[in-house]
Amino acid sequence: MHIVEGQLPPIWAAFWYLVALPIIVYGALKLIKLLREKPELKITVALSGAFIFVLSALKLPSVTGSSSHPTGTGLSSALYGPAITAVLSTIVLLFQALLLAHGGITTLGANVVSMGIVGPAVGYAVFKTMRKANVGIGPSMFATAALADLVTYIVTAFQLALAFPGDLGGFISSFTQFLGIFAVVQIPLAIVEGIIFAIFADYLMRVRPESFETIKIKLKSKFVAAESE
Repeated sequence: MHIVEGQLPPIWAAFWYLVALPIIVYGALKLIKLLREKPELKITVALSGAFIFVLSALKLPSVTGSSSHPTGTGLSSALYGPAITAVLSTIVLLFQALLLAHGGITTLGANVVSMGIVGPAVGYAVFKTMRKANVGIGPSMFATAALADLVTYIVTAFQLALAFPGDLGGFISSFTQFLGIFAVVQIPLAIVEGIIFAIFADYLMRVRPESFETIKIKLKSKFVAAESE
C-alpha cells in the first residue's frame, strides 16, 4: 500500500529516505553486476518489474488518505532478493508518483521501505526456507507473495503509527487500529496475489526452470571501485 504525497510529517519522510537510500544503492550495484554476468536474465528481471508495476497500480481507497493494493513483489523477492527488488520498486513507485499521482515524492522513501525492502526481505527468507525444506515451487511462491504483501501493510501501519501516535491514543493503539482497518482489504488481496504468483511460478518452473537457480551476486571491492571510475 502507498502512503500518499504530503501525508507524512517532513521529519519522518526524511527518515525513511535515509533508511531506503543505502539499500537502493546497494541493490543497483547488484543489479548492474547481475545483468553483466547473466545478460540472459534481462527478460526475467523486466518481467519481475512489470509484475510490480501492474499489480501495485491497482489502487483501492483505504484509511487516512492512503491506498491498498497488491504489491507484485513476490517474483522479484524469490528470484533476486530484497536489494534488487528495492531498485525495481523504486523505479515503479517513482513512475507512479510522477505520472499516475499514486503515492508521492515526499513519501517515496517510506513506500520503498515497506513495499520494496521489508516485505520482500521476509518473502525472500520464506521462499529460501521453504525450498530448502523441499516444499513445492507453487506453495513456496504463494507464501512468498502473500507474506511480502502482508508485511508491507504491517510496515505501513507501523510507519503511520509512528507519525501519528497521538491521533489514536498512543503508538500501540494507533498501530493496532491501522492494522485492523488495513486488514479488511489487505488480507484478501494478499491471498489473491499469492494464488496468482503460485500459478505463474508453476508455469515458469515448467518452461524456464533455470530461473529458480540460486543466484549469488557478491559486490567485491574491485567491482565497487570500477563502478566509481
